[in-house]
Amino acid sequence: MTPEKQDSATPLLPVDQNQDERLRGGSISGAIFNISTGMVGAGIMSIPATFKVLGVIPSFFVILLVGYFVEVTVDFLLKYTHSGESDSYGGLMAESFGKFGSVALQICVMITNLGALIIYLIIIGDVLSGNYSDGSVHLGTLQEWFGIHWWTSRAFSVLIVVLFVMLPFLCLKRIDSLRHASAISILLAVLFVVICSMMAIHAMWEGKTQKLRLVPDFSHGISFSELFTTIPVFATAFGCHVNVHPVRAELGRPSDMTSAVRISLILCVAIYFSVGFFGYLLFGDSIMADMLVNFDQASDSLIGKILNDIVRLSYAIHLMLVFPVMNYSLRVNVDELFFPKRPLLATETLRFFSLTCILLAFIYGGAVAFPNIWYFFQFMGTTTVMCIMFIFPSSIVLRDTHNISTSREKILAVLVIVFSIGTSSVAIYSNIATYIANK
Repeated sequence: MTPEKQDSATPLLPVDQNQDERLRGGSISGAIFNISTGMVGAGIMSIPATFKVLGVIPSFFVILLVGYFVEVTVDFLLKYTHSGESDSYGGLMAESFGKFGSVALQICVMITNLGALIIYLIIIGDVLSGNYSDGSVHLGTLQEWFGIHWWTSRAFSVLIVVLFVMLPFLCLKRIDSLRHASAISILLAVLFVVICSMMAIHAMWEGKTQKLRLVPDFSHGISFSELFTTIPVFATAFGCHVNVHPVRAELGRPSDMTSAVRISLILCVAIYFSVGFFGYLLFGDSIMADMLVNFDQASDSLIGKILNDIVRLSYAIHLMLVFPVMNYSLRVNVDELFFPKRPLLATETLRFFSLTCILLAFIYGGAVAFPNIWYFFQFMGTTTVMCIMFIFPSSIVLRDTHNISTSREKILAVLVIVFSIGTSSVAIYSNIATYIANK
């Protein structure tokens, strides 16, 4: 292929490692922000609730363990990417397991990302227009400021966000173009952590915090099997595997991807432990599965009300900026599933925008039609997320189509699969048992 032809038909996910360097040039800092943004999503709000179940000390070790397994499985993917002919996650699955493998991955990615993106819009709707569930009313920031009107309703406020905030970002064809938005989203996550920390320290100074539970307390109705329900929450919070190849494809030096992932993991471990610890310190056993609900409490001071609004709005803006990164991998996988022999090219504007608008419309419809899908979110964490993050990469190593896996890697792969299937099975059993007991 001549250079001229290559420039005129540039795939969004390049598959030729000798492609024009002008299509690369993404910085390692941009890669770090994009990978970190893919991790720090809606799952961060459930981290403090896991501290209530596990206690502070076990939660810290579980965060480290899940983070280590994420690093191991990403290294699996990168190693086989360097050694094989594929430059995408789906291509690696196809090399190892044929068409069945690539389709299985694409279905898991679509279910996971669609569910997560719908949840993002639901949370944004909760922040802006409130939530009405189980007889309790939680007003959104727009309703608190301007009252309840048709233009402060969930459907209208989310539609405005979708059209004027989401869509412009989704029209960017290269994921590296989102690096500045990703950087801002990470800064907002850090701001969220700082404000939570300040509020927790202030509450502790005034003696309003409760005693922290350092280890699980089985005397208060927590069963041993319930401890495993926290693993899917942490796993979902660290999900970044589907973004590894798109980010790597645009790096000036693809070999920098390993360092970018490790730095991102360190950053996210610090954020998750800080949010979990200070959130649990601030609200104690009253912490909700979605901590954002706890900030919808009346405050005695003007400063307290302002801080509550800042916390909620900063998190909503953070999700708005995370949304395009997750949507990128969703769009690529949907396109690969329906057009396996016709990679989406940078010149195919009509197909690109049509796919973008169809997916965005479906996500918006789901967010408006289903105001609460947290049980579906838990289901994803125990099934599709585990497959994408742990089971599929480990299976590639055990399949070893290129005969490059070491004994240590195969042992780690088996441990990761046993960990994933074991914890998911117990978590599913615990959720079913709890549901039956509460009927």
